[in-house]
Amino acid sequence: MSTETPCHPPGRIIILEPYFGGSHRAFLEGLRRHLPFACEFLTLPARGWKWRMRLAAPHLATELRNLPAPLPGVPCCLLCSSFVDVATLKGMLPAQWHGLPIRTYFHENQFAYPVQAEDQRDLHFGITNLTTALASDRTAFNSSHNLETFLAGCRGMVKKAPDMALPDFEATIRAQAVVLPPPLDFTDIDAAPALPSNPTPVILWNHRWEHDKNPDLFFNALLELDQRDVPFHLVVIGQSFRQQPPVFATARERLAHRLLHFGTVTTRQEYVRWLKNADLVVSTAGHEFFGLAVLEAVRAGCRPLLPNRLAYPELFPPEFLYEEEDFTKELERVLRGRPRLAPARARELTEPFSWPALAGRYREWLFPAAGPAGAQER
Repeated sequence: MSTETPCHPPGRIIILEPYFGGSHRAFLEGLRRHLPFACEFLTLPARGWKWRMRLAAPHLATELRNLPAPLPGVPCCLLCSSFVDVATLKGMLPAQWHGLPIRTYFHENQFAYPVQAEDQRDLHFGITNLTTALASDRTAFNSSHNLETFLAGCRGMVKKAPDMALPDFEATIRAQAVVLPPPLDFTDIDAAPALPSNPTPVILWNHRWEHDKNPDLFFNALLELDQRDVPFHLVVIGQSFRQQPPVFATARERLAHRLLHFGTVTTRQEYVRWLKNADLVVSTAGHEFFGLAVLEAVRAGCRPLLPNRLAYPELFPPEFLYEEEDFTKELERVLRGRPRLAPARARELTEPFSWPALAGRYREWLFPAAGPAGAQER
């Protein structure tokens, strides 16, 4: 546990995160840096997510016994991710934490999270998400796409329950839910030096090397454009794994003459340098709850080419979106049009998702102006 305590904090946030890694960790560390609250972290490493969802709540309830109790007059709340079973947590909280407002941030939901085959989906985790939303005093979802797929999944699941009904669950969840994008800190991207213009446009892949990102559509389109001698170079970064879709090996061999880089980068500095070097960032994702990697690339100047679905219509205007059947044609059109964005346009598209733009909304979500601070909300 790490603690940061200003001299006169306007509020205290106890952060419960059983999956402290990746975008979850970046979000919470940004919150601590950019909001004027005393943040205390109770975390577990980002591994074994199924065990985290099942047992993190009683584990964290026990850990809370070691923290100082809330002080009278100092606003305080618990902030959980959706990996915390909040209903179980509330039932096991030490007495001094009873009645404290609980906020839950949904980076994802277990109804729309991808599985290799639908029959592998364990509805237990969706049920945990549902009861967590109902037990929380306020929830936030990183996109409308996330919220709506969550509610659709809940509706389908509740219909399967024999002899039971939850007639008001959706209205209850909507009443206390907001859509709050996860803010990004663009400081290092803005500070990185601009690179000379590329004589040949550079395409960037900076996504996970997994099936849900639909790499087959991406690389098959590039192989077709390569056969037609459409000019482009290629940078493939993002997180890779021991097992990965076979198309990556195929692309590495057949597009070797196009490659500037192919493989995971080890430092943030190197990652930003490749963002700055690219002209076009492409997503072919079949699944995505938000789109952090795309926003980082756009901030660096990459023109986006994105599917007209998922959360992307919430983030970008129609000129940057494509229909899947038109992907190869749109990719060629953009490549021939010198895709890189002007700095002012890159900032215009991404600044609404920065910490300076969103910090006020997070302050209000965590500690609403109305009502006594730190008081029970229900």
